[in-house]
This record gives sequence, C-alpha cells and structure tokens, in this order.
Amino acid sequence: MRYLTAGESHGPALTVIMEGMVAGLPIEADDIDKELARRQKGHGRGGRMTIEKDHVAIQSGLRGGLTLGSPICLQVENRDWKNWTKIMAPHIHAALNERRVSYPRPGHADLPGAIKYNHRDMRNILERSSARETAAKVAAGAVARRFLAELGIQVCSHVLSIGGVYSAGLKMCSERSDSEWLHIAERAENSPVRCADSEAEALMMVAIDRAKEKGDSLGGVIELAVTGLPYGIGSHVHGDRRLDGRIAGDMMSIQAIKGVEIGIGFRSADLPGSKVHDEIVYRDGEGYRHSTNRAGGIEGGITNSEPLVVRIAMKPIPTLYSPLKTVDIDTHQVVEATVERSDVCAVPAAAVVAEAVLALTIADSLLETTGGDTLEQVKIRVAAMREQAERF
Repeated sequence: MRYLTAGESHGPALTVIMEGMVAGLPIEADDIDKELARRQKGHGRGGRMTIEKDHVAIQSGLRGGLTLGSPICLQVENRDWKNWTKIMAPHIHAALNERRVSYPRPGHADLPGAIKYNHRDMRNILERSSARETAAKVAAGAVARRFLAELGIQVCSHVLSIGGVYSAGLKMCSERSDSEWLHIAERAENSPVRCADSEAEALMMVAIDRAKEKGDSLGGVIELAVTGLPYGIGSHVHGDRRLDGRIAGDMMSIQAIKGVEIGIGFRSADLPGSKVHDEIVYRDGEGYRHSTNRAGGIEGGITNSEPLVVRIAMKPIPTLYSPLKTVDIDTHQVVEATVERSDVCAVPAAAVVAEAVLALTIADSLLETTGGDTLEQVKIRVAAMREQAERF
C-alpha cells in the first residue's frame, strides 16, 4: 500500500491518493473527519486552527460506503484559500510579488529549498514544506486505522513531555499491557496537551503560555503504541523489510520530528544485556510471550505480539514571533526572519499525525506480509498467523 499527497498550505486544497487498500473496507467521511478534528486540537495551536475546520471529500475508490480496491482519492479543502486566491493562483495571473519571502527562517526548509530549486521567492518552498500537509497524512491514516481496527489492531499515543516538563507516575512502557496502553490513550484524549498525567498537564500548559509571551516555541516527546499485533509482521531478511527501520524512516518524515526510538531505545545503550532483553515465557491459550517489553514489540525487524512502542522527539516550530536573525537573500544584510502564522506548540497535534503515519506503515507492512485483495481474505490470513503462533 502506498500514498501520495499534493497541495500547498494556502492553495485550494490538499489531496491524497492511496493505492493498494483492500476491497470491502467500510469507510465513512465521518471516520476521516473525526481524525482531522483531533489534529486541530491542542493547547498552543495558532490562528490557522480558527479558520480551518477540516472536512474530507472522498473523490474515488469507494462505492456504497465500501472500498473497491481501486485508488482512493481524498481531498481536504483549505478554507483560507479565499484569502490567498490572488497570490497563490496556479495560473499565470498570480500576484507573484505580493507576500514574497526573501528572509529565510532558521530551522526551516526555506533556504536549502530555495537554493535547491532556484527560487528567489521562498514562499514556493514554505507553502509545501508547511505542516499543513499533515492534514492529508491524517486523512490517509484514518483509512489505514479503520483497516487495522477490523483486524483488532489499535494505534494510540500520549505526550510524554513538552518544553522539558515530563509526565511522571506512569508505569514504564516495557511493563504495560494492551489494556493499560488504551487506558493511557483514553486519558490523554481528554487532555488539552494529550498528557495522561494531570499534574504534568498543568505544568505543560504554563510552559506553553510562557513561551507564547516571549514569542518563542516549544517541542516535546510523544510516545505511541500499537496493540493487537500478531507475530510475524515485517521481516529480518532485508533492511527495507524490517518493520523498525520502516517505522523510523516514516516517523522522521513528519515535519519537525528529529529523533525516533523503539522500546527503551537509547536507554538500552547504557544497560547490560540482562537488563535489556526480554525473557520468553509460554502461556496456555496465548502461546509465546515476554515477561517484559523492552524491545518495544519488535525483534529482528519482526513483530513479537507485544505492544509496539515508538517514541519520537519533536523540535520547537521554527517560526518565532520573536524572530531569530537571518540574511536577506536580496541584499545579504542581517535581518529578522520572516514571521508566518504559526503555533507556539504543536506537540499534541503531532501525536495525532504520528498515529496516522504509524497506522499507514503498519498497514503497508501487514499487507505485504499477508497479501490479499479483500478485507475478508486479510482477516482469514491474520487469524491464521495468530493460530500458528498459539500452536507453535
């Protein structure tokens, strides 16, 4: 399964085409709209969220509420387009000199993109590199989530930290069961910062408000889990089939994500092997399991039926209302960086985006493992994988 997005931040719409999704999957626009709405929430979001109320238009790939097996085309309108029609017009009458950007923002794609594509107006770069594109990712991810849910697989997340304020009082990720992960996610869903720890939540909101007063921005750490996975998704035989490698690459493809770890991640480098590897146990009715889950549900690039645990680090957004110094590409004089409308903190929203991307990665690898052109075929094959593991 694969997907391709198109569209600019202030263009007419964002479009995503998904190819390879099975036939017979029930999908409604409300399933996608719900995820789009989740992406727009969070303490610290900027003015764009008061303009956009994202809704999906399903253009192809479904009939009667069921996927056909043909490419699915989803479109999300940019409501702010009406204010940018003259400037962002695709045709030759666009007002190319209005809102031109010649001051690159440190930490953004502005300067390297402009040099690469030889653009003297960096709006041609920032419009596409903008995290507005993640709305298309979330729309596609909603379809993948619906597919995984039919197989008893759930993707969830919570925010571990924002601006150096860390959640505490939660059991170590290596010790949580499927039900505990889902409980944490449920608590996080009701938090303005997607944090399951109420004390940390309050401190995170204070940190965001202080950063806003200073014209600054904050990043943070997000923890994700996938529950209900069988043994055998992914493979050890080549690097491009290892599920952990795919996840790391896809997580890093999300705007502003600068680090990825699976299981206990970087902590494993400081511990002896006896404190890193998970002892194997056998339980009647369940088959082979592990006494802990420090590996994060993946061994040798293959799922081992434990919750798949991913942690990602998001840098602060590079657009600052108290701008850093930069250089005007026309005069080479020192100036303050361009200020585009932006968020103070988008970590809670990034968690929703990461869920979508992780769902797409898992769905792709699962379909590669099972094959199948219809939902029922895949259900039968996943059931067979679970049965094989139980009687192994």
